[in-house]
Amino acid sequence: MLDKLIRFMGMERTTVSGTEQFVSALGGFLGIILIAWISFHFTGAMGAALIVPSMGASAVLLFAVPHGKLSQPWALFGGNLISAIIGVSCYKMISDPFLAAGMAVGISIAAMHLLNCVHPPGGATALAAVTGGPLIHDLGYHYVITPVLLNVSIIFLVAFIFNSLFPWRRYPANMVKFISTSNVKKETEQVLIDTVCIEQAINDMDLVIDVTTNDLQQLMALALKHSSARLLNPNQILLGHYYTNGKHGIEWSVRQIIDESHSNNKDMDMVIYRVVEGKGLRSADSCTREEFSRWSAREVFPHK
Repeated sequence: MLDKLIRFMGMERTTVSGTEQFVSALGGFLGIILIAWISFHFTGAMGAALIVPSMGASAVLLFAVPHGKLSQPWALFGGNLISAIIGVSCYKMISDPFLAAGMAVGISIAAMHLLNCVHPPGGATALAAVTGGPLIHDLGYHYVITPVLLNVSIIFLVAFIFNSLFPWRRYPANMVKFISTSNVKKETEQVLIDTVCIEQAINDMDLVIDVTTNDLQQLMALALKHSSARLLNPNQILLGHYYTNGKHGIEWSVRQIIDESHSNNKDMDMVIYRVVEGKGLRSADSCTREEFSRWSAREVFPHK
C-alpha cells in the first residue's frame, strides 16, 4: 500500500548532493533579494509592483534546475513577458474577474506552447496582472516593463553570474564546457539514438518534458554505457582525452591526459594529467594508467 502511495505521489529517491541542494537554496536567496533591492532603488515601488510573486518560481527553476529546458533564457523571458501582456489585456478587456483570470492563464499556456517558451511561472505572471489589485492594475501595460521585464533581467544576470561560480553547473545550459557523449563517431564506440527519433517518441507520447533532446540522447548513451561497463579499462585511457570522476558538487572534476609513458609493466605504465574543470583546477599530476582508470567514471568531450 505504501509503495503504491509513493508511486502515486511521484516520490523518488533524490540523487542530488547536499552541496548542490545548498547551492540551489543560496542562489534562490540571492536572486530574490537582489531583485527586490535593485528594483526598489530603481523604481521606489513596493509590493507586487516591486517584485512579481512568480519570480519565486522562476528562482526555483534557474537555481535548482539551471540546465532544464523550462529554465533557459527564452523560456524565462518569453514565458514571463508574453504572459504579462496577455494578463494585462485580459484584465482590460474582460469585466468578469473570474473569467479574466482563467482566460489570462489559459491563453498564456497556449501562447507559450506555440512560441516554444513554456515557463510555469509565466502562468502566475499572467494571473497577477488580473488579481494583483489596484497597485498592479494602475500600471496597465507598464506592468510588462516594470516590474516584469526588470525582475526577469535581474534574475537572469544573477543566475548567469552565480551559476558560473560552480564548475559543475552553467547557465544558460549551452555554456556547459564538457558533455558526456560526443557526436556520433565510430571511435567513441557509443550507441546514440538519433535526436529525430527521440523527438518522434516524445510526439508519440504527447509529452512536455523539462529536458532537451540532446540531454536525453546523452542520458540514453550513458545508461547503455554504464550497463555494459561500470569502470573504464586502463586501455581506454588515451592521450589527449578528457575524463571525469562523475561525482557531484565540489568533488566533481575533469582531467585531460597530456602525456604518457607506455609500459607492459602496469606499475610503470604512467600518465600525466592536468585538471581542466572542478576540484584542483589548473593543477597537474601523474599516476599509473590503472590508478587513473579507477578514478575515472567516464570519458567526456569538450562542448562545441
